Amino acid sequence: MKAFMSICSLIFTGGVVTNNGDYFVLRHGLANSKQVFESTGTGRVVFLGGSITFMSGWREMVCVELKHRFPETKFDFINAGIPSTGSTPGAYRLVRDAFKNGRVDLIFEEAAVNDFYNGRSDEEQIRGMEGIVRHARNINPNIDIILMHFVDPEKMGEYNKGKIPKVIQNHERVAAHYNLPSINFALEITERINHEEFTWENDFKDLHPSPFGHQLYFRTINRLFEVAWVNKPVAEDSQVKAHYQPEKLDEFCYDTGMLLPPNNIEKVNGFKMDPHWQNTVGGGTRSGFVNVPMLVGKNPGDSFELSFRGSAVGLLVIAGPDAGIIEYRINNGKWEKQDLYTKWSQGLHIPWVYMLETELEKGKKHQLEVHLLNQKNMQSKGYSCRIVNFAINSDE
Repeated sequence: MKAFMSICSLIFTGGVVTNNGDYFVLRHGLANSKQVFESTGTGRVVFLGGSITFMSGWREMVCVELKHRFPETKFDFINAGIPSTGSTPGAYRLVRDAFKNGRVDLIFEEAAVNDFYNGRSDEEQIRGMEGIVRHARNINPNIDIILMHFVDPEKMGEYNKGKIPKVIQNHERVAAHYNLPSINFALEITERINHEEFTWENDFKDLHPSPFGHQLYFRTINRLFEVAWVNKPVAEDSQVKAHYQPEKLDEFCYDTGMLLPPNNIEKVNGFKMDPHWQNTVGGGTRSGFVNVPMLVGKNPGDSFELSFRGSAVGLLVIAGPDAGIIEYRINNGKWEKQDLYTKWSQGLHIPWVYMLETELEKGKKHQLEVHLLNQKNMQSKGYSCRIVNFAINSDE
C-alpha cells in the first residue's frame, strides 16, 4: 500500500510524499515571508479555513512556533476560520476576513474537508481555491500561501482503495499551477494509521482532531518550516520577489470575490432589514452570525431586486430550521429554484453560500430578481430567507 501511494504521489503533482518521507511539497517555498519577518520586524499571518482552523489546536501551536523562530518580530495573527465554510465562501470573504488589518505576509488555507462534505462540485472547488490564491496575490504579489488538506474518514477510505480523493486533486491542481507549498495530512494520517503508529478511534478520534491529532498537524507544519527556512536558508542579501501570476486555470474563478451588504436592494416587497438579528426559531447558531444585520423575508411572495456588476452572484445566508425555497432569475432570463434548506439546517442556522450564476458577461450591469415561493423542504418549519451578504465576483 505504501509503495503504491508513494508512486501515485510522485506521478501526480498533488500526491505529497517526497523522497525523504515528508508529506508536503515545497515548490517555491516561503522565502518572502521569512524575509519580511526578519527585515521589517513585523509579520501578519492569516489562518483561513473552516472549523478545524477555527478551533483551538494546531493554529495556536503554529503561532507560538513562529514567535520562537522570529523572536524580534511583532506578529499579527488573524484567525479567519469560520466553521462549515470551504473555498467558495473563503474566496468571497477573503478581503473582509483575511486582509482586514492590511498587508498579509503568509496565509494558511484549508478547505478539503468542507468542500467535500458540503458537496461543492469539482468546478466550484477549483474556482473557489484559485479565487483565494489569485485574489490574495493580486492584493499582495509577495504573499506566501500554504495549502493544506486535512484528513477525514472518507479520504482515508479513498486512499485505502488506491485512489487520490478528488477534492485533493482539485486543490493540488491549484497549488501546482501557482507553485504553492502544500501539505497532505489526509495521506499522512492514513499511512501512519496503516503502519499502526496510532489509531483513529483511540488517538486521532475525529475529523475535528483530538489534542494528539492537532499535535501531529503542527509537527508536519513545523517540519515544512524547517525545510523551507533552515535546510534551504535565505541569503542575507536576498530581496522579496513578487510571485509569478500565471494564466487562470478557470476564466470564471472567484478572484475578485467580495461580500456586498444586503441593504442596497430595489423594488422590495416584504423583505426587511433586521439590524440585529436574533434567533427566535430554535436551532444553534454560529459565532459572527447573530446580532448582525440581515435582510429577512419570511412569507411566500416576499421579493426584491439587486443591481450589480460582476461575473457571478450568490447569497450568503444562514439556513436554519425554517429555511425556505427561493425563485430567482437574472437579466429577465429563465426562472430557477434554490432550496435554502441544508442537511444540517434542522439543528443549526448554518452559514451557506449559494452561487446563483457564475458565468455572467463581464463588464456589464446585471439585474437579479428573487422571490420567496409558497414551497418548502419537507423538513423545514417555514419559508424564511435570511441574507447576510450578497457574494459578487465583482468588476468594480
